[in-house]
Amino acid sequence: MTLTIDRRQLLAGMAATVAFGGIGLARANAATSMRFLWWGSKERTDRTLAAIKAYQGKNADVSIAGESFGWDNYWTRLATQTAGGNAPDLIQMDYRYIFEYARRGTLLDFTPYMGKGLAIDDFGAPNIDSGKVDGKLYGVNLGVNSSMAAVNTVAWAEAGVEPMHDGMTWDQFAEACAKVTAAGKRRGFYGSQDASGVEPSFECWLRQRGKALYTSDGKLAFEAKDAADWFTFWGHMRDIKACVPADVQALDQLTIETNMIALRKAAVCFAHSNQFIAIQGLGKEKLDIFAYPNPGPDGKPGQYLKPSMLMSVSATSANKDAAVAFVNYLVEDPDGTKALGVERGVPASAKIRELLTPDLDAASKQVVDYIGRLTPQVGALPPSPPNGAGENAFLLKKIAEEVAFGKTSAQDAGTKFVEQAAANVTRG
Repeated sequence: MTLTIDRRQLLAGMAATVAFGGIGLARANAATSMRFLWWGSKERTDRTLAAIKAYQGKNADVSIAGESFGWDNYWTRLATQTAGGNAPDLIQMDYRYIFEYARRGTLLDFTPYMGKGLAIDDFGAPNIDSGKVDGKLYGVNLGVNSSMAAVNTVAWAEAGVEPMHDGMTWDQFAEACAKVTAAGKRRGFYGSQDASGVEPSFECWLRQRGKALYTSDGKLAFEAKDAADWFTFWGHMRDIKACVPADVQALDQLTIETNMIALRKAAVCFAHSNQFIAIQGLGKEKLDIFAYPNPGPDGKPGQYLKPSMLMSVSATSANKDAAVAFVNYLVEDPDGTKALGVERGVPASAKIRELLTPDLDAASKQVVDYIGRLTPQVGALPPSPPNGAGENAFLLKKIAEEVAFGKTSAQDAGTKFVEQAAANVTRG
């Protein structure tokens, strides 16, 4: 069996590969031994290991060895292990890849466990369905998230500019960011990052205009003019100095540590809401979290709620029942959910959200509040991206940089992006 490895642009702190061979959590001579593979930042690893330790404290006959990798290396590792018949028992899964893995028969169907070993009825249909493929449940939602704008409120206040807020239009956003830059309170500091090469930002822009990245049958759902308009907007942002120039934005390597807030180059960066806690943790100045700007009163919902990630179990696991029990512990047991917090997203279970909220730190409460504010305004979850879509995320960044450095026009870039992106998904 061969699994394709489709890279994806993900704004997360995952630059280096880090493996944790259990860190003393694996116990010799345990009746049940399992392996758990996940991707993520150090904070995610610390929280995951804490959850494993707490679970093993309740289940003396269970041993769980953990391994963590950066995003790209994770999918290479998982594909290699799965193809070699050595898949981990417990698999952190992404919405982009669950269709491929499920349809190849590599994931356990959770459907028979519903209401038994897996008690997630309180998730609600949309959050349960987000883990389904062809009507069967292959992934359990670990947390709900959405895209966001993170804002350095200290820098914004220093500039004397009216605070950013939900409902701000793109034109208002551009004007406000230009004022932050013009205030000149910090050397080499700008209102916003240049998000022209950020796929989730482009997707939000498209959805606000009644378009999308992909159709349900895996074709492009936008045209060259849509991409050209996107590049033109960010060209305007650079012209009025509302966002960082091309050479500064090039420092962003699509990791949390290199985003423009972390590098102290801008007051705004765009990321996923479950990354807010890690971004806040990189600096001392208080950040806030807001919805994306919108085109105006006639705009359509651009953002949507998605599973930040899912938990799956290998179809070849020798300990399926034990693995399902641990998955249920992570999302429904107070100890497991407290250990994970909201770093992987806001829990889908209302009772777990209520349980966690009083003890959350300030940043975590901001994330929960943001998802609550955003939920009434979101659109439908889009279909899973087709094979080749991950390459398009990197292609967008490449072509956006060509425009920013003046190597091509926004119009030519729009045509080039559509042609090459269509070819990528056609090849799969």
